Amino acid sequence: MDQISEPVATDAYPDAWFREGEATPRPARYPGFDDTSTAILVRPVDVMAAERRRARRSGTAPTGPAAGPATFGARPDDTITNLLVGPPIEPPSVEPVDRATNGRGKHAPRKAAPFRLGTKRRRRRSLPAHDPATMRITALVPAHNEEDQIGDTIDSLLAQKRPPERIIVIADNCSDSTVEIARGRGVDVFETVGNQHKKAGGLNQVLDRLLPVLGPRDAVLVMDADSTLGPEFLSHGLERLATGEFGGVGGTFTGKPGGGFVGMLQRNEYARYVRDVQRLQGKALVLTGTATLFRALALQEVVEARRTRVLPGLPQVYDTRVLTEDNELTLAILHLGLRIICPPKCTLETEVMLTWRDLFNQRLRWKRGALENLTDYGWTRVTRSYWGRQVLSLIGLLVIVIYLSSLLFSLIVTGSVVVQPVWMAVTLVFALERAVTVRSRGPVQMVLGALIVVEMAFDLFLQAAQAKAFWDAIRNKERKW
Repeated sequence: MDQISEPVATDAYPDAWFREGEATPRPARYPGFDDTSTAILVRPVDVMAAERRRARRSGTAPTGPAAGPATFGARPDDTITNLLVGPPIEPPSVEPVDRATNGRGKHAPRKAAPFRLGTKRRRRRSLPAHDPATMRITALVPAHNEEDQIGDTIDSLLAQKRPPERIIVIADNCSDSTVEIARGRGVDVFETVGNQHKKAGGLNQVLDRLLPVLGPRDAVLVMDADSTLGPEFLSHGLERLATGEFGGVGGTFTGKPGGGFVGMLQRNEYARYVRDVQRLQGKALVLTGTATLFRALALQEVVEARRTRVLPGLPQVYDTRVLTEDNELTLAILHLGLRIICPPKCTLETEVMLTWRDLFNQRLRWKRGALENLTDYGWTRVTRSYWGRQVLSLIGLLVIVIYLSSLLFSLIVTGSVVVQPVWMAVTLVFALERAVTVRSRGPVQMVLGALIVVEMAFDLFLQAAQAKAFWDAIRNKERKW
């Protein structure tokens, strides 16, 4: 992709908006929306107007009538490319009130504040439906030093039964050959500038430019650079998304090979996750960052809701304050009355953690992030079930502590381990559940799952990460990632 210094706004698409200078005071709808659409009002900056102002100042103002409003179908193929290579967009300068800290500072004690939507109409609703054949997919792949994985990731996108119209690799401070490999496969590459917020910050830099030029028939795929999609992920996902019933469609993921013993245990864990999602017919709690297909309308509404402080965070898609941006975006979409789903046919593989330390830190971040996301949103109709799961998780921790304490007490008092009948029953149920839920992985994994020593030790390891997350949240220990 040739590098140019300025974005080119064409007559075919004069309203190629992105934040440059000051926003116009007159709100306008995204292109392609009508008065019956569920679209939200935005404050765009007309790049063509900015170009005309610069041209007038330089004495090279174009002649001829101004072009009319742009539509989805009128967007030229190079519009997105021109936006990506333009000058950096300054992040929003107005910091909204942090609901978590109530203005007391970044690491002040977080207090759950009641979260109220701006209108009662934001209950369960749908977006405008479209024919999947008329929709367009832009795939975003954030990557940081992913030279070992990025080639397979791009190949899985190109091999889709219904491939995306545009693939953009977001290279964030890469020092390896990620950029060269991506360009070698013919996809666009956006190199972040001054990004201090890792994956979420890199995605925001592209989405700030991209979203304003997308219309109601656009979809945005966000996937990790270490994931590979099943060949029918996008075709099945787009069919669900086009109905208008869902704001986002996630995938059911399994683990890639590697990682030795700890990798095998993670693959078993992911197999159980897939089984649970299938049994619930695609109902899921989180649109994970491994791969999710969003309606552009949904992401545009999230940005506007943040701008009007209906949702927490700055007016961008991803909240860069949080540890788990994917979980927070899921809550944002649900609070806007939209639904999510993870169809069983939307499959993918993702990398497993290769060491016990990496796995512990990953689960610690997931749990701590989930707790803080819920604290930010407070107690709502959406978060009630999520809070309930956290309570059940805490109860599970207490049960484990009581169980181990009873064994220790028995060993100290009697000199031997005496398992009470109630704990024996619990142990047998646990062993049966561990074996049945990995049936898809074969008989060897079923036998391994039934071994209490292995599965119980792994479960205790994960419970320890959760316990530390609860403890860190209570102490308000500084969050790091």
